[in-house]
Amino acid sequence: MERAEFLAKFGIGVAAVCTGCALASCGSKSSNPTPSGGTGGVTPPAGSGNLFSIDLTSQLLNLGDSVIKSGVIVVRLATGNVTSSFTAVQVACTHQGTTIAYNENQQRFICPLHGSQFSNSGAVLLGPAASPLQQYKVSIDANNLLTVTA
Repeated sequence: MERAEFLAKFGIGVAAVCTGCALASCGSKSSNPTPSGGTGGVTPPAGSGNLFSIDLTSQLLNLGDSVIKSGVIVVRLATGNVTSSFTAVQVACTHQGTTIAYNENQQRFICPLHGSQFSNSGAVLLGPAASPLQQYKVSIDANNLLTVTA
């Protein structure tokens, strides 16, 4: 077998295997939405109590700013340190668990893997995700400490 013939046959085989792998990895829905490619961690279950707090005098100062912690993404939606100025949802896309991001221009959460889009409250706006993101309660005390509760 000539070198050129070997490389041609080897290349076709590798391409076929890679194509099969790519198609298989894109088609299934995960039953355990754990974020991949991010720092979010596992989504905390409802009823877990206080998850974490954020000091609003040093974080989330500008519109669209976000913090990811303990499987939750918190975003500043409006000015003022009142609860309606913030949202907190699970950071793992409900389709395959990829870490989502907030797009301030579109005012929605977007999954970079397959393009699912979610409202500020976590409702599905565009699939392939079929389930909403879990939303968490936000409270703010007199010292501008924002607390996220499951």
